Amino acid sequence: MAPQPVVTGLSPKEGPPGTRVIIRGEFLGTRVQDLIGLKICGSDCLLSAEWKSSNKIIARTGPAKGKGDIIVTTLSGGVGTSTVQFRAYHETIGPLKESAVWIEESPSQNFAWGRRTLTQSGLTQEDPLGLSIEGNEQKIPEDLRDLFPEACGDLSQEHFSPSWFLLENHLATSFEDLKAGLAYLKRKVESQKEGQLSFLKSNAGSVIDQLDTLMNIRDKLQEDLKLHGTEPLNILEASIENSITESQKIFTDVLVRKEKADSTRSVLFALSRHKFLFCLPNAVDRRAKAGEYDIVVNDYSRAKNLFGKTEIPIFRKVLEEVDQRILSIRKQLHEKVVKMPQSVDQQKKLIKALTSLGAPSGTPIGDKLRNIDPAWDAIEARAKYLEATFRQTFEQHANKDAAGTPEKSKSRDRDRDPSQAPSRVNFCEELCDIAASQLPDLWRLGQLYFTGELRGPHDPKPGDFKKMILNAIEKFCVYLRLAILIAGDQRALRQSSGLSWSIGSASATHQFLPWIPQCLRYTRIAYATLIGLDLPSDALDIIQKLIDEVRLFCFSIIFKRSTDRCKKLGSQETWELGVEDYPGATILPAALEALLVETLDEVQSVCMQPESREGNLLEPQSDGQREVSQRLQEFLSTFSAVIEELAFQSHDEETPTHNVSQLLGFPNAQQLDSVASGGAAVTWEQRMLCCLANYAYCNKSFFPHIGDVFVRYGYPLPTLAIETSRYTVNQLFTNLLEEYVEHKGDPLVGTIEPSMYLGRFQWDHEMEIGQLRPYAHECCDNLVGVYSEIYSISPALLRPILESIVQTISEELARLMSCVQRFSFTGAIQAHVDIRLLRDALEGYANETAKNYFMEALEAINPPLNVEQKRKADEILERVKRNMRLQLLCFTIKEP
Repeated sequence: MAPQPVVTGLSPKEGPPGTRVIIRGEFLGTRVQDLIGLKICGSDCLLSAEWKSSNKIIARTGPAKGKGDIIVTTLSGGVGTSTVQFRAYHETIGPLKESAVWIEESPSQNFAWGRRTLTQSGLTQEDPLGLSIEGNEQKIPEDLRDLFPEACGDLSQEHFSPSWFLLENHLATSFEDLKAGLAYLKRKVESQKEGQLSFLKSNAGSVIDQLDTLMNIRDKLQEDLKLHGTEPLNILEASIENSITESQKIFTDVLVRKEKADSTRSVLFALSRHKFLFCLPNAVDRRAKAGEYDIVVNDYSRAKNLFGKTEIPIFRKVLEEVDQRILSIRKQLHEKVVKMPQSVDQQKKLIKALTSLGAPSGTPIGDKLRNIDPAWDAIEARAKYLEATFRQTFEQHANKDAAGTPEKSKSRDRDRDPSQAPSRVNFCEELCDIAASQLPDLWRLGQLYFTGELRGPHDPKPGDFKKMILNAIEKFCVYLRLAILIAGDQRALRQSSGLSWSIGSASATHQFLPWIPQCLRYTRIAYATLIGLDLPSDALDIIQKLIDEVRLFCFSIIFKRSTDRCKKLGSQETWELGVEDYPGATILPAALEALLVETLDEVQSVCMQPESREGNLLEPQSDGQREVSQRLQEFLSTFSAVIEELAFQSHDEETPTHNVSQLLGFPNAQQLDSVASGGAAVTWEQRMLCCLANYAYCNKSFFPHIGDVFVRYGYPLPTLAIETSRYTVNQLFTNLLEEYVEHKGDPLVGTIEPSMYLGRFQWDHEMEIGQLRPYAHECCDNLVGVYSEIYSISPALLRPILESIVQTISEELARLMSCVQRFSFTGAIQAHVDIRLLRDALEGYANETAKNYFMEALEAINPPLNVEQKRKADEILERVKRNMRLQLLCFTIKEP
C-alpha cells in the first residue's frame, strides 16, 4: 500500500468561494483515477479538481468559511493529512462584482424603468480619510474575524468598526498621516453641516441649469398636450401594451424553439459533463469481463464519492443500476475466488477486488453477500482442494495397482522392468510434489489473511486455520504410510482413515522394497520445503515422525536385503584359510564383514544420517536402537546358519565309509595342500573343522569386532545382539563338535573291542609279552590320525575334540576291563602295559572323568599285580615307549 497523501504547500492561502488554488505536496496519487477525494475547509472540491502529478493538484474552493485543512484521498494511499490551512471568507458582492457562485437577485438589486439612483456605489467611493491606499498592500497575519467577531470594515454596514478599517486599509500608514486624515475628515463633516443658502451659493450654476431644464420640460409638456390631449400617459401605456402583445405574437414560436433548444443543450451538457456516471454500468461490465477489477473498484468508489448522496432522480436511478451490476460482479468474483486450481496471486487479486467493492445496501442479495469473508472462503477452498487432490492421487494409483485379476497382477509383476518405478513410488513422488507446491500456497494465503492484507469484515480464525494445516499434513502422512510402510500393521490406520492399498503379490512387494530409499528422498524434499515456511512445530513434528518411521523401515529393508545376501555367502566359500589370528578360520567372516561395511555405508548415506530437523534414531531405549539390535542379531544368526549349512550339507553330500584301522582318516599331503591353498578337493572332516574354527573365531573375536565396527559408524555398542549371537554360535559350535566327535570317536571306539579279541584272544590265557597289543597300537595310531587332521587345519580345536574322544576311549576301556572275569599272570601284565601307555600318552587331553575311567580300567585287572609283575610291566612299558616315541611325540606338542 502506498504512503498517505501529505499537503505541504498552498497558493493562495485565503480567498472567497471559487478561488483557484494550487495544491502541492507528496503522494497525491499515481494517476487521475487514483484521486478519489479532495476537501478544502470541509467542502468537497473533487469535481473541480485537476490532477497534474503526484506533487500537484489544481482546484477551486467551495462555499466554505473560516480556516480549514486540505485533505486529499487516494485509492492507493487512503485519507491524507495537511501541514497548511486555507482561510475562506465571503466578500460583499454588488451587481458589478464578478462572482464564481450564483447570487440570488433581491428586489433592491432590480432596476426600475426611468432614472437610476444617483447613489454612489461603494465600489467607487474614495477613502474617507482622503489618504491614498497605494503601498498599503501589507496584510495583518491574523484573521480580523477572530479579533472582531461582531464587526466589519465596510462603511456602509451598521456594525462598522474603525479599528478593522484601519488595520485592513492603513496598516502601513504613519501616525502623522492618520492625524492629517482625521483633520480632513473633520473638515468634510463641517462642510456638510452648513445651511441651504451656503449650499445654493456654492452651487448657483447648477441650480440655474436645473431651472432652465425644468422650463424646457414645461414647454415641451404644453406642446404635447396640444398634440395628444390631456392624458398622453394613458395613450403611451396603451401603445406600449399593444407593442408588447404584438411582439409576443411574433416571437412566441421563436421563444418556444429557443426553450427547446436550451433544454436540449442543457441535457446534452449534463450528459457530457456526467458522461462517467451514465457510462458506468456498461463500463463495469466490460472491465469485469476483461479482468480489470482494479479499474472497476476505482470507478465504483469514485461514483459513490461523487454521487452517493445526490437527490437527483436520474443520478439515483443510474446508481441503482450500477449497484445491481456490482452485485453481479461480486457474485462472479466470489465464484472465481473459490474455484480451484489457481495461483495465490490470482486469488489475492480477486479477494482484494471483492473486498474493495463492498456490499451495496438496499437489496437482499447485498445483505447475503455482506456476510461472506472472501479471504477465509478462499483458504477453505484451497484446503479442500488440497485434500481432494491427495485423495484423488491416492485412489488413482491404488486402483491402478489393484486393477485386474490376481493372476494378471502376478503376471504383470513378473513382466515389469526392474528399472521401472512401481506405482507406489510414482505415487510418493507425485504426492510429495503436490504437498511441496500446494501446502506453501495455503500457508502463504493464510499469512496474508492474518496479517490484515486480505482480511475481510469478520474476525480472523487462527485456531481453525491451524487445524486446517494440521489436518492437511496428517492426511499427507497417512497416505504416505499406507504406500510406504507395507511391512507394518496397517489395520488401525485403515480403520481410522477408511483407506486401503492392497499389498499385492510377493513379487510386487519384492520389487517395491529397493525403491523405499527413493520414497524417503521424496519425503525429505517435501519436508525441507515445509520447514522453510516457518510452520508450527507441532505440524512439522507430524512429518518428522513419519520420516523417522520411514528411515527406520528403510534401515530394516536394507539390512534384510543384506541378510538375504548373507544367506548366499555359503556358495562363495572357497575354504581358503585367511585368518592369521585364528588358524583354521576361512575368509568367510571377512566376506561377512565386507558385506556389513557395505550395508552400513549404504544405511549411513540413505537413512541413518539425520538431515534438517530430523531426530536421532539411536537414542537410548528407542525403537531405532531396538531395531538395530534386532537386525544385527538376525544378520549374525543368518551367518551362523550359513556355517552350519556348509558343515551338514557337506556331510550329506559325502557319506564316508567307516572302516577299521588307518581308513579312519589320515589326511594325505594333497588334501592338506588343498585346504591351505583354498582348493576345492577337501573332505567333509576338513570342512567340519573349518566350520568349527569359524564358529570359535566368531565367538572369540569376530563378533566383538563387529560391535566395534558399529561403534566406528556412530552406533551405540550392540551388546545384546553380540552376546545373543555369541551364545547362538556357542550352541552351534557345541552341536557341530558333538557331530564331529561322534563321527570320529564312534568308529575309533568301535574298533577297540574287535581288535582286542582278534584271533580268539583271551585274557586268562598265558601269552607272550614284551610288545603292545594290536588294539592299543590301533587306538593310538587312530588318535594320531585325528590329531594330525585337526592340527593341520586348526590346532586350537585339539583340546575340545580330543578331550571328548579320549574320554570315550577311557570309558570303553574301563567297560572292557570290567567285563573280564580273570586275568592270567602274563595277561594282567599286558593289560596293565596297554592301559598305562594310552593313559600316559593321552594325559595332556584327559580330563578328570577320563582319568577316573583309566583308573577304573587299571583297578579292574584281577588279580592285582604283585611287585614282580609291576617291575616287569614297567620294563615293558619303557621299551614300548622308546619304540613308539614318534607316535607319542605328537601328543606332547604344545598347542599354539
